[in-house]
Amino acid sequence: RLRHRTGGPHLGLEPGEWWRSLSPNALTPTSTLSGQEALAAQLAQSYHGQGTFLAPVTRQIRWCCGHELRGPTAKNTNVPVPKEPIIFSKFASSIVGPYDEVVLPPESQEVDWEVELAVVIGKKGKHIKATDAMAHVAGFTVAHDVSARDWQMRRNGKQWLLGKTFDTFCPLGPALVTKDSVADPHNLKICCRVNGEVVQSSNTNQMVFKTEELIAWVSQFVTFYPGDVILTGTPPGVGVFRKPPVFLKKGDEVQCEIEELGVIINKVV
Repeated sequence: RLRHRTGGPHLGLEPGEWWRSLSPNALTPTSTLSGQEALAAQLAQSYHGQGTFLAPVTRQIRWCCGHELRGPTAKNTNVPVPKEPIIFSKFASSIVGPYDEVVLPPESQEVDWEVELAVVIGKKGKHIKATDAMAHVAGFTVAHDVSARDWQMRRNGKQWLLGKTFDTFCPLGPALVTKDSVADPHNLKICCRVNGEVVQSSNTNQMVFKTEELIAWVSQFVTFYPGDVILTGTPPGVGVFRKPPVFLKKGDEVQCEIEELGVIINKVV
């Protein structure tokens, strides 16, 4: 999703080596670049006042899996691996674009980073079997599950919702990558950098619950609709479990990257 400076939001498509607008007031097509180079070129245009990238989807982040990916440092969290997915939600007002700012709320002093693989639903369904789950997936994108740990872990009865859903707490992008363009969503390098330093580095093959399992589990309770988004869990390395804990501050820059899907970059203000 794109916004041109002279028009409203519209869709863009990158088939092969072209980045094309699918509606009027188009951004200038980039005909000689492909992949992340094309996205970077478009982003550079936005810095020159031509337009901006928006989040690829805008529905509520309906379902999030609240557990870290497995890994050598996961044991430092002292959280046992759950037998069932821990589910919470993020409101639509938390969604911002891939290069938008994350706003520190005055109500929290413990804002943390979490890079996550996001699954975008493309087909309505309920009571979906795991073997049929991928037929309901439109594609994948990168998510930054920003989290206020004080509200998530201590306040409001230790319910996770408020700590996860402050405004701007869910940057998404840079694009919706269709499932046929991803070789294996469960074998992608995933990392997060804060001010250029790698703080999370893993692979989606370490996911506790795979995409198919999550879709089957959640669809027992609710109906999935096109545009719904599932966040699938984050690698070890978040700030709250560091010794001493480290939290985001004004001026920080967070880069969340997943192989084949791209990079989102969000400044903290």
